[in-house]
Amino acid sequence: MPPPSEAAVQAPAPDLATAERAKAKKRAVARAGFLRQTLRWHWISAAVCLVGMLLFAITGITLNHAGAIMAKPRTIEREGELPAALRVELRAAETAKGQLPPATRAWLGREMKIKAPAGPVEWSTGEAYVALPGPGADGWVTVDTESGAVAYERTERGWIAYVNDLHKGRNTGPAWSWFIDVFAVACVVFCVTGLLLLQLHAKARPSTWPLVGVGFLIPLLLALFLIH
Repeated sequence: MPPPSEAAVQAPAPDLATAERAKAKKRAVARAGFLRQTLRWHWISAAVCLVGMLLFAITGITLNHAGAIMAKPRTIEREGELPAALRVELRAAETAKGQLPPATRAWLGREMKIKAPAGPVEWSTGEAYVALPGPGADGWVTVDTESGAVAYERTERGWIAYVNDLHKGRNTGPAWSWFIDVFAVACVVFCVTGLLLLQLHAKARPSTWPLVGVGFLIPLLLALFLIH
């Protein structure tokens, strides 16, 4: 039997080349799909974060210079008298050291435009004191359990104090707290997908990782050597 010719020995090579091309094409398709998904999540998270990120960036500046920003507080005061029919239930709440009765809170909201939430009450002899803090403002209301005298005061420190407290989540309630959590998750998605996009395009952009390193080193060095 004659030995196989050199052409016969090399005959399978085209099949190997075809397989390699198929694998390369498959990798390219997978990379393109991954890139599309990453871009999709990146722009969706960017859209979700846009307004919130602007708010938190601007209030970061106002908080950093809070001492230099002048504000003129505005104080609102109101007085009234709780009806005698509601005082009996109020005195019972005082004895039990409980919350303001729903009827009392409803009357305050209806007649005096005071939003007294269900919650802790500071009881002293013959008086209920309810703190009414809010973003950019502080307030309180007292109700005399015997005479029914109502005194209300609210001090507002302006819109800059308001947005600063939104930034800190101070006295903003559970809804805003949930918003901050959702916003933070969206920011994480935005940053992680941005990092993946940097990695995908880094070969064509040699300055990518040096710039990322600078962004890491600057706050690190400031924290280590310039924060007292």
